[in-house]
Amino acid sequence: MKNEKWETWEEFKEKLNISPEQQAEIQLEMDIIEATIEARKKNKLTQRELSKKSGIKQPVIARLEKYANSPQTNTLIKLLYPMGYTLRVVPLEKI
Repeated sequence: MKNEKWETWEEFKEKLNISPEQQAEIQLEMDIIEATIEARKKNKLTQRELSKKSGIKQPVIARLEKYANSPQTNTLIKLLYPMGYTLRVVPLEKI
């Protein structure tokens, strides 16, 4: 077994050569997922309970909350609506 040198996240990220636009897209997606998780927790719902309310299968919710999948808009709407939330498009300068 050869001795491998582990690189830092910053070194790995640099190798990915992600553009500022791609980084902004990734951050926006992460923010949306985080807001969805926070909404579920504020509503004191388990993933299973949210699954029953939204019709989205619990494993799909789990993968979304682990940032393993990119959520589709219709999935987000189905998750958010029964919790009293929605998506809104706003100008960047208002964020």
